[in-house]
Amino acid sequence: MDLRDLKTFLHLAESRHFGRSARAMHVSPSTLSRQIQRLEEDLGQTLFVRDNRTVTLTEAGEQLRQFAQHTLLQYQQMRHTLGQQGPSLTGELRLFCSVTAAYSHLPPILDRFRAEHPSVEIKLITGDAADAVEKVDSGEADLAIAGKPESLPPGIGFAMLENLAVVLIAPALPCPVRHQVTEPSPDWAKVPFILPDQGPVRRRIELWFRRQKLSNPSIYATVGGHEAMVSMVALGCGVALIPEVVLENSPEPVRNRVMILERSDEKTPFELGVCVQKKQLHEPIVSAFWKIVQERKESA
Repeated sequence: MDLRDLKTFLHLAESRHFGRSARAMHVSPSTLSRQIQRLEEDLGQTLFVRDNRTVTLTEAGEQLRQFAQHTLLQYQQMRHTLGQQGPSLTGELRLFCSVTAAYSHLPPILDRFRAEHPSVEIKLITGDAADAVEKVDSGEADLAIAGKPESLPPGIGFAMLENLAVVLIAPALPCPVRHQVTEPSPDWAKVPFILPDQGPVRRRIELWFRRQKLSNPSIYATVGGHEAMVSMVALGCGVALIPEVVLENSPEPVRNRVMILERSDEKTPFELGVCVQKKQLHEPIVSAFWKIVQERKESA
């Protein structure tokens, strides 16, 4: 039985979604189907019941899931034991974060990790910060830098890196939006807003609307990624609420076209940190990275 097939099976058993598992394991859906069929042929048992919407484990599939978890854990522990006799850990670590976090918070952590474990291959995936927790929860990334949501999914661990300031930004260059927001008493109901499509910042702008008693705000656009929101504000499309670190790490030509209207006075801080599936902490490479995050947190 191929260990790669077991890893693929285990991911599918947890995600219950062929497309998601195919993407996470970097294979095509047809290759994933063939791997599962090969396991079913080897065992002479059907492992999944499939229809157009759902994937569920059979009794035989549940038994194989337990076997795969135990086998892969034993294999990782053996590799860790053998690796301790050599210079460092070897293998692959998948990290997810926003473009901003790749500049602002990841480098010092990654510098130390690579110094201690130079043989580990790092796969860095960048995207919308609001997707970070889901990327870890689905198994598409081992760890991710994320804003802490109101509630974490079961089984997800979170280690805070920093409390971030959140700022309301507007165009700095002359335009209709700037004129609206610089009036003595802005009519916020008429000001166009650019919103994140999901995530902790979306929740904060909704609370801001409540404080302003805006039941029907003017929404210019809903976008994925705080970096894109800064660019749209710089172009004069509207105003937006973003973590200040995103503005600080924006290219200078964009940053110079934006001004800060106010900083958030939220009593609850915007927490940025690293998230991981708790069960992944048994894996030596993930555990080594998590240890560095925890030590950085304690020394902060």
